[in-house]
Amino acid sequence: MATESNMSNICNYSHDVTFFYGHVGKVIREKWTTRDYVIIGLGLTVCLIVVLANLMVMVAIFMNRRFHFPIYYLLGNMAAADLFAGLAYTNLMLNTGPWTRMLSKEQWYIRGALIDISLTASVANLLAVAVERHQTIITMQLHNNMTKKRVVLLIISIWVAGIIMGLVPSLFWNCECDLDDCSTVAPLYSRRFLIFWAVLNLLTFLIMLVIYARIFFYVKCQSRHTSNHTSEVRHQTFVNLMKTISMVLGAFVICWTPGLVTLLLDGLLGKDSNANSYEKYCLVIAECNSLVNPIIYSLRDAEMRRTFKWILCCLCGKGVCQQRDPLSTVIDSPVKKVFSEDNQNADSELLATS
Repeated sequence: MATESNMSNICNYSHDVTFFYGHVGKVIREKWTTRDYVIIGLGLTVCLIVVLANLMVMVAIFMNRRFHFPIYYLLGNMAAADLFAGLAYTNLMLNTGPWTRMLSKEQWYIRGALIDISLTASVANLLAVAVERHQTIITMQLHNNMTKKRVVLLIISIWVAGIIMGLVPSLFWNCECDLDDCSTVAPLYSRRFLIFWAVLNLLTFLIMLVIYARIFFYVKCQSRHTSNHTSEVRHQTFVNLMKTISMVLGAFVICWTPGLVTLLLDGLLGKDSNANSYEKYCLVIAECNSLVNPIIYSLRDAEMRRTFKWILCCLCGKGVCQQRDPLSTVIDSPVKKVFSEDNQNADSELLATS
């Protein structure tokens, strides 16, 4: 009993969110300004577009049988993570500014956990895509022969990892029992957790970049030995797919690195980092990443672009969607050793630059 009483005195479980904000010197405004209304309005608009655009990617992959391969399932899961990020940012917009005062600690932790989950799911998914692509270069296949069951288990594992990382700060790795360890960007988070979180993600970025560098060097060497037309078509298709995925990875790294570096500096330097003066800009850049991927797919993938148009025509009521999947052409399994010339040409349309 004495021990529990001492822990209760040491820890600050009874204090609300404003106590921790005041401790680190992060100001919660009492009134809304015109600038706040503009930012919230634009932010919610972007979030709506993010949700709708990534929902369209998921529907396109589901409806078009040409996309029924492991790599596209993983890209679809990436779209799901971006959609989740849009919902997480919407929740953040509706619980920020003066509204922060009304949040309980549980609500505040949920607000941060949603963003943590979306980031973890995105990073883990990109790493899975990198590993999947690395495996396919051994035989220069366009698609991996991973079974649907394994893909589903992989996707479930990605989201389980995201949920675990999202729950870590609220369950035990926070600063409620050590006020000196409080972050200035996220006042209830432990600075040590932010260091761990930022370093883990930055190292994952580095690993993915190394994997893709190795893939491109391998493909470059293989291109010198492609002689017949069929091999050249498959090689070009493979290169186009790799360029699209690399653009997705590059956009993700560019958009999230400033925010992760900000968290790292906050964890290392605390108030001396002045992270609060630019963390909102980093958050805006990170939010934009969830909108970038559908744009990349539209610009790089003619088949995806046609599927988008078909979906929009169906939504507009135009008579072009009488068939469930009019755009798809059933192509041979990637594990078969014999491919027809027609299927090679169909494959070559995938992810071709318009």
